[in-house]
Amino acid sequence: MAAAIETTKLTKGYKSRIHGTVNVVDKLDLHVEEGEIFGFLGPNGAGKTTTIKMLLGIIYPTSGEGYVLGKEIGDMDVHRLISYVPERPYYYEYMTGMELLKFYGSLFGITDVKKFEALLEKVNLHRDASKTISQYSKGMQQRVGLAQSLLNDPKLLFLDEPTGGLDPIAHREIRDLILSFRDEGRTVFISSHELSEVELICDRVAIINRGVIERQGKLSDLLSGGRVEISAEGVPTQFISDMKINDANVRAIPGGVLLDMPEEADITAVIDAVRAQKGKLLSIVPRKKRLEDLFVETVRDKSVAPAAAKKTLTVESGDKP
Repeated sequence: MAAAIETTKLTKGYKSRIHGTVNVVDKLDLHVEEGEIFGFLGPNGAGKTTTIKMLLGIIYPTSGEGYVLGKEIGDMDVHRLISYVPERPYYYEYMTGMELLKFYGSLFGITDVKKFEALLEKVNLHRDASKTISQYSKGMQQRVGLAQSLLNDPKLLFLDEPTGGLDPIAHREIRDLILSFRDEGRTVFISSHELSEVELICDRVAIINRGVIERQGKLSDLLSGGRVEISAEGVPTQFISDMKINDANVRAIPGGVLLDMPEEADITAVIDAVRAQKGKLLSIVPRKKRLEDLFVETVRDKSVAPAAAKKTLTVESGDKP
């Protein structure tokens, strides 16, 4: 499948009076396939916004290469094929939803009122088209932003925190819209801290920390390696420990014993052993690995000592040290 976004050793560095040149984004290798929803994750200051700005051509890399829809980043022709919805978009609050689309449509030379009406209906704002933006809730403002982003019929959308601060109903509405974009063949690049939401809708993700990609791949692959909890009674804790299951934890619980083991371990052997000891199985509970677990594990594992931290600057707001 063709790549919607491809970067090779993409780097953005700034000069600092204290540390010399520091890399906010360091040798980034990113691959986003066409027609997928891609989650771009990382803690605050990891380099997410800087990366997006480079991909949009707002700022230029210090070194490395990057391509968006097959064209080098910064190519003006590609701007007609992409859209960007920032985390906190600013709109003229005195405009109505319809007036907003007409205004931004005019920048593309679009004057088709039926198209504006269809976009408002798509985001379920057709009944609120005559209300001013100041009368819109945060969820409604997010939806009108998505309608605006579709004006140029983009092949690739960049969404920064699309569900941040929304109530559960608004969450679901935005989620369904994003899924519909994929169904239409569009590529969606999402930067978000809403990990449970990302886990529901994204095909692939990348986790960036201190300007470096630490994990990247299909969610199904990255979240493999879940755990299974087996609780039993009438079996000595030491007996379970003596089975020497790799990466397993055993502890006593009221009335029995709890074994926490990798899902790929031989669960049948444990069940047979408990029964052979005349023990009673109380429960077998699979625990799927969550994206939140992977994220915390990745960020914590890659924490650096203060001396090493001088090599990397975690600056995102304003993009400069």
